[in-house]
Amino acid sequence: MFEKIKQTINTAGESIKEQAASLGEAAKEKGSQIIDGWISTLPKLEAYGFKTTYFALSVSINPTLEIEMQSDFEAFPLGRVEAILAENKGNSPVNLVFTTLKNALKLHEKARIEAINPLTVKVSVRFSPEVRVSFGTPLFA
Repeated sequence: MFEKIKQTINTAGESIKEQAASLGEAAKEKGSQIIDGWISTLPKLEAYGFKTTYFALSVSINPTLEIEMQSDFEAFPLGRVEAILAENKGNSPVNLVFTTLKNALKLHEKARIEAINPLTVKVSVRFSPEVRVSFGTPLFA
């Protein structure tokens, strides 16, 4: 009886290992597709006035692309950001960057603080991308 339980546990363990390996490969492929989508977006973001200042790729079960782009604060008044959003309704990466920028601009305006240069957009692309917009250079990075 003990041997039968042990054999069942071993069989289940092998099955779980096979499923995990399969999921790992699928995750890598999906991560690569997401990263490729963002790579093709970079020229468009640069055409709008951003300059890429940092680019990094880390490869693991969850590949990560990190991009930092900068521009002058005054190059993106709220009206221009809204116009860019209107012309990029179907482009998720561009839309995500400029929606985040729009929200950051509104909060910055609400805070009633002076404009700080440079305007920096940091993008970290994984299975779910993260976009951070900042004004000025951080003291601790």
